[in-house]
This record gives sequence, C-alpha cells and structure tokens, in this order.
Amino acid sequence: MSCVLAALGASLGWATGIVLAQWPARQLGAFEFTRTQLIACSAILTIASGGLGYWSSVRWEFWPSIVASIAIGIILGNLAMIECLRKGGPRRTELILSLKAPIVGVMAYFWLGEAASGDDLVGATATLSGASLAVFFGSNKQSESDAAIGSLTTILLLGVAATAFQGFGFLAMKPAMQAGTEPLAASAIRLLGAAVDVSVVALWPAAAVKPHTAVTPYLLGRTILPGFIGYGISSTLLLYAFATFDAGIAAVLGSLSPVFCCPFFG
Repeated sequence: MSCVLAALGASLGWATGIVLAQWPARQLGAFEFTRTQLIACSAILTIASGGLGYWSSVRWEFWPSIVASIAIGIILGNLAMIECLRKGGPRRTELILSLKAPIVGVMAYFWLGEAASGDDLVGATATLSGASLAVFFGSNKQSESDAAIGSLTTILLLGVAATAFQGFGFLAMKPAMQAGTEPLAASAIRLLGAAVDVSVVALWPAAAVKPHTAVTPYLLGRTILPGFIGYGISSTLLLYAFATFDAGIAAVLGSLSPVFCCPFFG
C-alpha cells in the first residue's frame, strides 16, 4: 500500500509543480529554467541526505546505471519536458507524459523481465483511459495559460521524447534501489550530477543557454518551488514506488497528473 500511495503522491506533486512551472519556464527559457532548478534542488537534497545519514546506503557499484539515469532521465528528459510545457501548456503536457506507463511497461518487460498480471493490465488500461477522458472532456473552455504556442506535432514529439527519457531514467535506478540505496539519496545523486553537467554546458557562449529575461528574486523563487515539488518530492516518491512495486503499474499510478491538473483549468 505504501508504494501505491507514493506513486499517487508523485502524480499529485507533478500536477502541482507543472502548473506552477509554466510561467517561470516561459520567462527564463527551457535551459536556464532547468539549470536553476537542478542547482537549487540538488543542494537541498544533498544536505538533507547528509543530515539523515543516507549517503552510506548508496551502492556505487551501479554507477553506470546512475550516470545513464542522470544524462538521459534528468537532463534530456527534463529539457524536453520543459520545452513541451512552454509550447503546449500544463494540461496538454501532462496528458502526453501519461504515456510513461505503457513505455515503461515495455522497457521493464524487455530490460528487467517484469510482466504485469492480467488484472493489473486491465486496471492500468482503465486508469489511463479515465485520465484521458478527464483531460479531453473535463472542460469545454481553455485557460490562457493552457494555450498552445507551438505546432501540435512539435509538442507531441517533445512530450513523447520527455516521457521515454524520464521513464528510462527511473528504470535505470531500480537495481541500485533494490540493492539498498535510499530513495532520497538516489534523487540527490541524480540531481547533483545533472546540476554539474548543465552548469558546464551553461559556460558555452550561446543564446540558447542564456536566460530569456533578467532573474529577479521573485522569478527565482517561482522557479525553485515547482522544482522542489517535482524533483525533490515527486521523483523521490516515484523512485521508491519503482523499487518496491512492478515498474509498469507504478508508472501508471505515477501518471495521473492530468487528472489532478483538471481542477486548475476546469
């Protein structure tokens, strides 16, 4: 039951975070928004893991999987997600991200040999169908913040890429988690590695990696808050669910953000 509640909590956290993230993401641009969140949240989780004594639980022999999780799951996954959010709006982005469940299920089957039972598959299908119906037909009006500013094809491609990358990132951490690595420490490692990587890339003198506007204290706070909710809380909860439950079903329960987003646009 705890893993089910953890996955549902991750969905609620991401729904809240993605609604809060759209305005600062459009102000800063995808790269600077991601970089700011990663640096701030990695610092918070690193200190928290040290204070709780979780660093000793890390199984460093799984470092190749950890590196892959950082590079693909966090850096590529979140850059694609933020760009999808900027162009497609929160509700549309969350609906596409709900595809994480079948994608993760397929990867888990071929990679880890996990196969969900027939009852689990029926429940997962019903859950995802309900989420889709809630998003498509839950309201006849569209809020200004949920309007698309890019082509639907581009939004779809960005969302699917983000979904696949993030799903891979969570799956890559499962062996280390099952070996005893604490979820909070795992999240801290992933964020710290990603923060270092994007900070190095930020040294590149190109407009694509520069802020779109001046960073004010208010904008900084609005950027860090959804990052902590998403990276710090939701990712840790879903890592726990992935480690202790069937990955495909955990992904389904962790993909209900579209339903939780509906009240914000209803």
